[in-house]
Amino acid sequence: MKTQPFKHEVIWQWGPVGITEPVITTWAVMAVLVLAALWLRRRLSVQQPGRAQLLAEMALDTLQAEMRSTMNSDPAPFLPVIATLFIFILSANLSGLVPGVEPPTGALETDLALALAVFVAVLGWGVHRHGLWGYLKTYTQPSPLMLPLNLLEALTRVVSMTVRLFGNIMSGMFISAVVLSLAGLLVPVPFMALDLLTGLIQAYIFTVLAMVFVAAAAGDHGE
Repeated sequence: MKTQPFKHEVIWQWGPVGITEPVITTWAVMAVLVLAALWLRRRLSVQQPGRAQLLAEMALDTLQAEMRSTMNSDPAPFLPVIATLFIFILSANLSGLVPGVEPPTGALETDLALALAVFVAVLGWGVHRHGLWGYLKTYTQPSPLMLPLNLLEALTRVVSMTVRLFGNIMSGMFISAVVLSLAGLLVPVPFMALDLLTGLIQAYIFTVLAMVFVAAAAGDHGE
């Protein structure tokens, strides 16, 4: 376990850009997800769906039901963004179950990038639904005097989502490392189950927050 979560060793230098372990792990997670999607796509069948297809369809139905409940709108336009966020964050969180691998969501820069992606999605949907000027006017509601506070709130969301995901993942990593260092390999299974549950919960919370913010910007969620 690294003792400096805010500073990661540069494994490969590409010009002025340093490639760290969280970046490489992120690329690996993305590659695995792409390969898994291609594998599942080749096995899709209407007549005889396999177990993997049935499991994927059940997960998709569950996610769509959650989006309808949270966003109070048709989930189809938002599904690619929301599903990608959930699947990636969950996979990144669970990558820590692999021996010797630190989950990329345990790095502050990864969580900041995810929060900024949500921020961009909020802006994109807001402008798409209301137009640029119409969306910008929402920051002056209910009064133009609220403009600084509304802008601050938008930036605070980014910080809040970043710190929440980073703090929960890092705390779980530290607790597991401390207990395992004291108890050795006597209790790996319960803590693997705890990491699995923590990864699932944090991916769910982050995704639900993204749903709420995007739906509010698109005018489909009541303030």
